[in-house]
Amino acid sequence: MPATERASFSIKRFYDNCKSGKPGKKGYPRFQKNNRSVEYKTTGWKLSKDRKHIEFTDKNAIGALKLVGNHDLHYYQINQIKRVRIIRRSDGYYVQFAIEASRNIDIKPTGKTIGLDVGLSAFYTDSQGKKVENPRHLRSSEKALKRLQRRVSRKKKGSGNRKKAINRLGRKHLKVSRQRKDFAVKTALCAIKSNDFVAFEKLQVKNMVKNHHLAKSISDAAWSQFTEWLEYLGKVYGRIVVAVPPQYTSQDCSNCGQKVKKSLSVRTHVCRCGCVLDRDYNLAAINILDKALKQTGYQLSNTVGHTGINASGETILYADLATSLSKIAR
Repeated sequence: MPATERASFSIKRFYDNCKSGKPGKKGYPRFQKNNRSVEYKTTGWKLSKDRKHIEFTDKNAIGALKLVGNHDLHYYQINQIKRVRIIRRSDGYYVQFAIEASRNIDIKPTGKTIGLDVGLSAFYTDSQGKKVENPRHLRSSEKALKRLQRRVSRKKKGSGNRKKAINRLGRKHLKVSRQRKDFAVKTALCAIKSNDFVAFEKLQVKNMVKNHHLAKSISDAAWSQFTEWLEYLGKVYGRIVVAVPPQYTSQDCSNCGQKVKKSLSVRTHVCRCGCVLDRDYNLAAINILDKALKQTGYQLSNTVGHTGINASGETILYADLATSLSKIAR
């Protein structure tokens, strides 16, 4: 992206955030000394006939580059490529092609709904009481990262060996980042493909990381990345994905609605009505899903075309759910 276009976009975004009353930082434009990417639109570059080389014809003197990878550009016409971006990572340079292409996905209703409660002990607990293990990518690589960081500190500043050590450290961080993204995408895709209706709790992660005892674990879990992929894949596969506010979801009894105050250390929900459930299961299975169903207009009644849940958290799904889903999606 040209510098003028990038600056114009940053200024516009700043004023839009100010006008909309966005809480927190508004994104005041800052001078970018070293950008790790260069972006081109439909001009300034040319692909070779075999599509294995790309030549940049502008005045940046990048020249011709050999393309290495398993993505065959022969499947696409040149006019389908809308943007070309060169990105520098710790392990080398990459060329990204933004291609305009049609996507044909056979969408079949599954007749299932699910509520997801993200956490630290388990990555999430779903409305069936099942838990997905938290992989803790950063924690598992922490020992290696500390060792690489010590090697950087021991090298003389400005030396070639220090640059090599910094590069090795950057590659390790890049690997952790890719592991985290891969897990988020695959987990979100599994939830979307298996359910017609997905509900999750919209947490204020920026506020939660202010707790210095849990900040590293929360950042390592990458809940925001997971929920972003949930929403994106929901649009791709025609599923309903609903984010509900987190207020009182862990305090309200899923059976009688009575508020039962409990600290974070209390992991079992016990109510006077006799309802005893795992805290995460109670929160995800009933409260989050129940809020999402009400938020989208579903009635918790025995009416054709609506979805409801009973007191024990079991989902009641009726005949023409697919029609209802398509109406809400529009």
